[in-house]
Order: sequence, then C-alpha cells, then structure tokens
Amino acid sequence: MPEDSIEHIDFNDLNNRAISQPLVKHLYTADPSAHVFNGKIYIYPSHDIDAGDAFDDLGSHFAMEDYHVLSMDEPGAMATVHGLALHVKDVPWAAQQMWAPDANEKDGIYYLFFPAKDHEGIFRIGVATSDSPTGPFTPQPEAIKNSFSIDPAVFKDEDNSYYMYFGGIWGGQLQRWTGGSFNAAEANSPVAHLPAADQPALCGKVAKLTDDLLQFAEEPHDVVILDEKGNVLLQGDNDRRFFEASWMHKYNGKYYFSYSTGDTHYICYAIGDSPYGPFTYAGRILEPVVGWTSHHSICEFNNKWYLFYHDSSLSKGVTHLRSVKVTELTYDADGKINTIHPYRSK
Repeated sequence: MPEDSIEHIDFNDLNNRAISQPLVKHLYTADPSAHVFNGKIYIYPSHDIDAGDAFDDLGSHFAMEDYHVLSMDEPGAMATVHGLALHVKDVPWAAQQMWAPDANEKDGIYYLFFPAKDHEGIFRIGVATSDSPTGPFTPQPEAIKNSFSIDPAVFKDEDNSYYMYFGGIWGGQLQRWTGGSFNAAEANSPVAHLPAADQPALCGKVAKLTDDLLQFAEEPHDVVILDEKGNVLLQGDNDRRFFEASWMHKYNGKYYFSYSTGDTHYICYAIGDSPYGPFTYAGRILEPVVGWTSHHSICEFNNKWYLFYHDSSLSKGVTHLRSVKVTELTYDADGKINTIHPYRSK
C-alpha cells in the first residue's frame, strides 16, 4: 500500500477488517519463514526495531540486528517467542542489517540462513547451526563463499537436495552484481545498474547447496520467469517481475516460485517443472498490505496450506515496524492459488 496513503487510514477500522491478527504484539516481527519440524510450526522472522534511521530507498531504516524464533502448535494457536537466536555482534563477518532469514533441518541439525552487510557494506549470506530449532545458533566464521544480496530461502526437495533461492533489487544490491562482481559506483542510487524497462527483468538466483548446507555447490543460476506466451518478463513489468522475497514450495509435483514485486506491493508466483525453472507466471497470491514491504512464506500443516506474511497495521503504518500474520492458502482445481485479500471490504 503506497506510503503516501497511510495518513488517511483508519487503523481501528482496518484492523477490524483484517483477515488475521499479529501473531505477537509485544515486539515487531517481519519476513516470516515458516517450517514444520517434528509436527510443530517454527517461524523464522526478522526482528524490527526503531533505530532512528531516516527512510530511504536503500532500506537504511531497516536496521535489524538479531533474530528470535516463533513457534506454534498449530495455526490459530498462541505463538511463543523464544529467546535470542542470533545477534549480529556474534557474527564475525557481519556489521549490520540482519534482514530476512530462513531455516531448514538436516540429520537433526538446524540451519539458520541469514543476510547481513559485511564490514565493507556488501550484503552477504551466512549460516548458523544449532541442535534446536529455536537456537541459539552458532554462526560460521565466514559468509558463504561467493554469496551476495539478500533474502535466502532454502528448499528441501523430495530427493533430499537443498536449494537456496535469494536476491533482492534496490537495497538488496542484486542490481550491483550484474557484471559478476560488486559494482560500488553510485552506491546511493537504488536504481543504478538496473536493466531498462524494455529489457529482460533482473532475476532472483538459485544455487544447490553442498551436502553440509554450508556452501554453494555450484554457481548461482538465474530464476527466469516467463509470461503466458513463453517470453521473459521485462524489467518494466512492475506488477509481475521479481523484486525480492523468494520462496519455493512444491504442490502436486510442480514447483511454485513465489516472490514480492516490491514497489508495486504484490506477492506473486510462477510455476515450473524443475527447481531451476524456468517458471511461468501464474498470478497473485496476496494483494498489497499496509506498509511498503511484502514478504511471505508458504507451508503445509495437517494437509492444509498456509500463507505467513506481515503488515504494518499494529504500528499504524510505520514501514519498518511490521507484524507477522498467517492465513489459510487454497488452490483451485487446476492448481492455481486463490488470491488472498488481506482486508475485508467495507
């Protein structure tokens, strides 16, 4: 929902019309990555704080510095906030801005994947491990070799292969890697180095992980999204092209790549036959929420599917103070996701 419309919102009315309420209200949480481990839902969100940084298109006001895991026995149950899972001061290579994380499990070890800016101001992706899904997590001393940008999402396929999807433009710096190395020029411009509107859109990335889940097993591939005619989406197609917030889930043998369109505030998805794609655009999952960002995850629990997302309704529209929510997600007979409207009509 556009930032300039916030002042006209009646938040009491909005919250009454919301299809779901914040899972926790005593701290701000965002960017929820939800997984089911041992029959219980665990949610790995960002932890929003008000650091006093001015709003800008590079995301400087998103100054998050630690993670706390949420857990729920089932959707609709009370959410538990667990203790400190990881703090930026405990990560040797990281300096600031611990943004949207994800997690996964292998052989009884839990892995937390997270982005942060290193001491040169470049976003990298790190890994931390624990013997508990709630942490605390012990970080690796270095970021994943050759990692870059933000929003890691790690998908476990049915053959026990693990794939990391990642990337975000503007403040996520993905556009500054188009030449294969970090371009430090025009650091204060979020649109520098982006393709022209009539050129193929900048893609998110995917890389298979090594068996220990600590490194890329290959060079990252582009996550290509096609339109209904088989043409690559263009950068100017702001309502459909990738911006950030990758997620992957599988339904009826198909791979569903979902993502945020950023400045147009939609959660969209595309469907493919391989974890590498290409993926054909299939529609919107979530219409715009209050607050500039939209970020989500999708998981199955007891044969039902759920969308975890956030909005800024609790903070009355403060973009960088968000709250995690959950609602049921459904499919039609053709496997298309039914679009969710976060607020009921008046």
